[in-house]
Amino acid sequence: MSRFRELLAAGKLVRVFALGRLTSPVTIDMFGLAGGFHGFWLDQEHCGLSYQQVQLAASCARANDFECFVRMAPTDYALVTQNLEAGADGVMAAQIQSAQHAEQFVTWAKFAPRGLRGLNTSGRDAHYTHKSQEKFAQDANREQFLAIQIETLGALEDADAIAANDAVDLLFVGPSDLSQALGVLGQFSHPKLLEALDRVQAACQKHGKHWGTVAPNPAYTRLCYDKGCRMLSVGADVFAMRQGIEVARTTYKDLFEM
Repeated sequence: MSRFRELLAAGKLVRVFALGRLTSPVTIDMFGLAGGFHGFWLDQEHCGLSYQQVQLAASCARANDFECFVRMAPTDYALVTQNLEAGADGVMAAQIQSAQHAEQFVTWAKFAPRGLRGLNTSGRDAHYTHKSQEKFAQDANREQFLAIQIETLGALEDADAIAANDAVDLLFVGPSDLSQALGVLGQFSHPKLLEALDRVQAACQKHGKHWGTVAPNPAYTRLCYDKGCRMLSVGADVFAMRQGIEVARTTYKDLFEM
């Protein structure tokens, strides 16, 4: 079983970080050496990561005892299976518009009888042909992690039905896009956004699922944790680089004033 799924089932907090524009073995190693993280997600939606980049990142994840999943646009059936065959432990659909849209993504990620995914055992998830077709299909359907983002009004409206989907492991709130859709862009403590979080929480609680979110600030993050959120994305490659640059400038402030 996916470690993410095991931790969530136990009600434990899953700490992840995000990689996109600075996807590199060094970045992954540095987060690994920092300690405390369970894995990461790859932002293919915004950064257009290639098969080779996902493949390398997934290999580095295994070397650091991490799990990883790919956040992707739900627009390409083939890309779903390519990400899984590259070695990612799961996929997450961005910009889902409805429960029906979420179900379409599910069918792309799951083999029959649950889905329509094309079978090919030459990828990492089938151990490069070391698994039989039957065992591969069964293991993949059981073990690979699948998340759906709640960041549109349609997905929020259908949050209950999405949480009820038997193949969905996690609902993941995108606070920036959801606040934008609600007309309160960037206002992470706005009542409209908090009401939306309550709606996601209620849907997950009803159907025995968990939810996650990106952490834009400590107050929002703590609030989400208190509302039952058990996957928090609390670091990102570009943000870590920016903070490091700011620390360098602050530490050697006198040099920058010469």
